[in-house]
Amino acid sequence: MRVAEGRGRFARTIVPMRSPLETLKSQAQAARKASRTLAASTTDARNGALIALAASLEDRQGEVLAANKKDLAAAKRSGLDEHVVERMSLNAQRIAGIAQSVRDVALLPDPVGEIIEYRLLPNGLRLERRRVPLGVIGVIYESRPNVTVDIAALCLKSGNACILRGGKEAFETNSKLARIAQEAIAESGLPAGAVQFVASTDRSLVGDMLQMKDEIDLMIPRGGAELVRMVAREAKMPAITGGVGVCHTYVDAAADLANALSIVHNAKTSRPTVCNALDTVIVHSAIAERFLPMLAQAFAASGVEMRCDRRSLSVLGAGAVEGSKGKRVRNATTTAVGAPVIKLAAPGDFGQEFLSLVASIAVVDSLDDALDFIARHGSGHSEAIVTEDIAAAERFLNEVDAAAVFANASTRFNDGGEFALGAEVAISTNKFHARGPMGLREITSYKWVIRGDGQIRK
Repeated sequence: MRVAEGRGRFARTIVPMRSPLETLKSQAQAARKASRTLAASTTDARNGALIALAASLEDRQGEVLAANKKDLAAAKRSGLDEHVVERMSLNAQRIAGIAQSVRDVALLPDPVGEIIEYRLLPNGLRLERRRVPLGVIGVIYESRPNVTVDIAALCLKSGNACILRGGKEAFETNSKLARIAQEAIAESGLPAGAVQFVASTDRSLVGDMLQMKDEIDLMIPRGGAELVRMVAREAKMPAITGGVGVCHTYVDAAADLANALSIVHNAKTSRPTVCNALDTVIVHSAIAERFLPMLAQAFAASGVEMRCDRRSLSVLGAGAVEGSKGKRVRNATTTAVGAPVIKLAAPGDFGQEFLSLVASIAVVDSLDDALDFIARHGSGHSEAIVTEDIAAAERFLNEVDAAAVFANASTRFNDGGEFALGAEVAISTNKFHARGPMGLREITSYKWVIRGDGQIRK
C-alpha cells in the first residue's frame, strides 16, 4: 500500500516497510521463478556462473574476511562454544578452498537432462526417464559459512534455486557470501533470484519456512540434533532429517596397531568439530593392553579427553586418571606430551556426538559385541573397522547399518569433496531418498518422457 503525504510538488509517497515474513514470501516466489529459468538453462551457462563465482570469492576475499571478523568478535563476546567458533572461522586458505570446491563442481558432469533409462514398448511408444531439478531447495544451517557457497554452487549446477537461512552467529559472513553469489550469477546472465538469503535472524522465520510446501520442494537442516528434530516434526515438505554424526571406530583383535593409532587419531583430531569426526573408539579386549596406552599417549599430545568405560579405565590404570598430573600411563613405552585426561564415562557419553576434543572408549570381547555396540549407539552416519582380517572387515562392511562404512580408513573421508562429488548439500543418514553425502544427483528427481506416433490405449 502506498500512502501520499503532503501536496503539490512537496508531496511524497511513503512505501511501508515489508515485514520479515512478507520478504520471505517474496523471496520464495522469486526463487520459484528463477528455478524455471535455471531448469531450462544450458550447461555452459551454469558452469560459467560457477567459474565467475569462484573468481569473485578470490577477488573479494578481503570483504569476506572483514565480515567474518565481525562475526568472530561477536561470537567471542557472547561466549559461544569453541567448536562453534572454529567452524565459522575463515582465513585466506579456507576461502581458497571454498573457491576451488566451486570450480570442482563446475567440472562435474551435468546431471540435468541425463537419460537414466530408455525403453521401446511393444506398442511403439518410446519411453525415457530423464533427470530433472527438484526446483527450490531450502536449507537451514548453523555456524559454517562454507555451507552458503557449497549449497549455492551445487544448486546452481543442478538447475535448482535455493533459499538459505544461516545462523545468527555467522550472519555477516553468510550475507556477504550470498551477495557475492547473487552478483556473480546475475553478471553471468542467469537470474540472481536463484540464490535467496534470509536476511533476518528472526527465529520465527524458520517455522515459517517449514510451512512453505508450495514454494519449497525439499528442506535440508544442517545443524545439531535439536534443529534436525524440529524440522522432522514441523516441515510440511519432504525433508532430510538425518545427519547427526555419532561415529565409531572399532579396533579389531587382528588390527595393525600402528595403522589403528594413525586412523583413530586422524578421525578424532584432524577436525573434531565436524559430523564425520570420531566420537567413540571400540577396542577388542585381546589388544586393549597394548593399544590403549598408545592411544592415551597420542590423545594426550593432542589434548583429547578420554571418557572410558570401566574395562578400558582398568587397562589404563589409576595413574592415568584425571588429577594425577605428571604420572605416566601404565605400560606406556614413550613419554606422554602432557598428562592424559581420562575420566570414567557417564552413561550418556556413548551415543554422544561430541564435536570437540573428547572421545569415549569401550572395550569389547568380539566383533559381534562391537556390531551390537554400534547398533545400540550409532546414528547411521560413519562407522569404521581397523583389521587385517579380511573376513572380519567384510562382515563389518556388510552388517553395519550406516550411510558410510570404512575398513582401514578414517571416518573423516565421509565428505562430498572426498567422494569426488565436488561438495555436498548435506550428509544424510536417511534411507530415503538419499543417503550419505548428497551431491548433484541427490538433489535431482526425474520425469518420464513418452514419444508416440498416435497410439491410444484400448
